[in-house]
Amino acid sequence: MKIVTMIARYLLGLMFLVFGLNNFFNFIPMGPLPTGLPGDFFRVLFTSHYAYFIGAVMIVSGLLFLVNRYVGLGLTLLGPVLFNILVFHITMNPRGIGLGLFATFLWALVAWEHRIVFAKLFAARLEE
Repeated sequence: MKIVTMIARYLLGLMFLVFGLNNFFNFIPMGPLPTGLPGDFFRVLFTSHYAYFIGAVMIVSGLLFLVNRYVGLGLTLLGPVLFNILVFHITMNPRGIGLGLFATFLWALVAWEHRIVFAKLFAARLEE
């Protein structure tokens, strides 16, 4: 299982490092913006420069996964990004949900391996 989670961590790190850097350098052409609500959503993200913040979080998380340091922090930072990716695809653009589901699956594998990091967060409070 350790090898599977290591591969998942590297794939997740590489995926979010590349896509995070793409927010800044646009080396993977996105093509024309979708029409309707998804296009409006992207326009708002890019014209407000909010996409830069998201890209920075993705880069930091990806680097933490690749260097295998503070993986719990990387998981914590990446959780909301993945949540928003899934919610975007569920509510506005269901066709493109595949990569988001794959990234969420990888995230879950890595989170399971590092579940000790979150143990206190989910521990029952015994003393009052």
